[in-house]
Amino acid sequence: MISQIIFCVYLSLFLGGAAAAPSPTTSDRLSHNHLHSVPRALPGNAWHHEPDHPVHKLFRRDADGSSNFSTMAAVGTPILTRVSLKAWTSAYPSWTPDNSNLPAAWVNALNGAIAAGLIPNIPQSTGMPNMSPTYPSGFDPTSPTVCSFTYQCVAPGDIASAPAGVFASSFDDGPTQFSPTLLDFLESNGHTTTHFMIGVNILQNPNQFLSILNAGHDIAVHTYTHPYMTTLSNMDLLAQFGWTMQIIHDSTGGRVPKYWRPPYGDVDVRVRAIAKEIFGLTTVVWNHDSADWAQTTTAPIETAMTGFLASPKDPGLIILEHELTNVTVSGFIEAYPMIQQNGWNFQSLAHIVGDGRTYQNAQNSQSKVSPLGILAANNFTLTTSSTSSSSSSSSSTSSSSSSSPSSSSSGSSTSASSGQSHGSSTTSSPSTSPTTNSNSARPIQSVLGLQMITIIVFFATFGASFLS
Repeated sequence: MISQIIFCVYLSLFLGGAAAAPSPTTSDRLSHNHLHSVPRALPGNAWHHEPDHPVHKLFRRDADGSSNFSTMAAVGTPILTRVSLKAWTSAYPSWTPDNSNLPAAWVNALNGAIAAGLIPNIPQSTGMPNMSPTYPSGFDPTSPTVCSFTYQCVAPGDIASAPAGVFASSFDDGPTQFSPTLLDFLESNGHTTTHFMIGVNILQNPNQFLSILNAGHDIAVHTYTHPYMTTLSNMDLLAQFGWTMQIIHDSTGGRVPKYWRPPYGDVDVRVRAIAKEIFGLTTVVWNHDSADWAQTTTAPIETAMTGFLASPKDPGLIILEHELTNVTVSGFIEAYPMIQQNGWNFQSLAHIVGDGRTYQNAQNSQSKVSPLGILAANNFTLTTSSTSSSSSSSSSTSSSSSSSPSSSSSGSSTSASSGQSHGSSTTSSPSTSPTTNSNSARPIQSVLGLQMITIIVFFATFGASFLS
């Protein structure tokens, strides 16, 4: 008898507790403050959602476009130490992406944009490294039809200068082994910056990447392997943008980059259109080139910065700088005092231009994230069990853009090529998912109903024993 009573009591508590402890609601998840000691990216086992949460299926894709989040390894986990899991790096190309093996959704989005007349039919340029791109006869690179930033053409929608009085800070080519020095210096001065990142460098430097993200810096796109973009086919452009967007999205809690900068500033109207129409990216160029990438000492960098910082305050400054070598980082650090001495307002580029939102679906690297895929054309069609559709316009916010290996001042540039080079990369690294979506909670009525049924069954079975 006693054991039967105990069983019924436990059954009542189990049924009531299971129903009374529903999964967090959407508002519960969104109201949670993620600014605590648990990193936001993917260090160790800290996830925005449990690995089996439906939102992972929505945002994590393998190379073939299929969802496979449950088998993804944690950041920094070598494949040999986690045999049961797929290594993080295996989800992304180790070097130049194969355009014959792209997710179907990307290819469909490109074909749809071409069919809609959104991608201009401009031929690929030709040219050797460190030389200006050459177009076939009839395609003037300085014309609005082509508008190559290499030839000092800044297109409508390009970001080439900052607001008056602002030093809009950004660095290309990260993350690298020199990023921590830059990060420590900026933190000691109370600043963040915008990092235009290369996809394979994220693969090779996961710890540096996570340090940048967790310090609240802004992350933007600098392509996957740093090619001359105007020389590539539409499919190769799709791969360069897509994989860089995907690895950043997967590694930042689902954030979708909003800005990109063309390697060497090599961009034309066709490249801008693919960046904007397919991925919602705005092109960012510059109005001064420090040429730091070409220096072996910091003296020429300091000389160049001295002249830039003494210039009029309108337009504001976007200076091309790199976190590529010890010289480029040290050159910035040595020139930094002149920024304040000349009365410039130091701001992260992505924060100060546009509407102030540094990502398409998040205010910054520390804010909540709205669920959004990397494709601007498909963002309004995302569906899961509890996801409402979001408008495509939110994803393709700013306009596309331009840039080239020259320095442009608010619409014009002085020729100064920025020839950067990088090695390939592979290793383990991050992978996360966005902070939204939730499971529905059971209504309180079901809790009371289950408990009442249990009580009725109990007394129907044992009531006579208690009364006798």
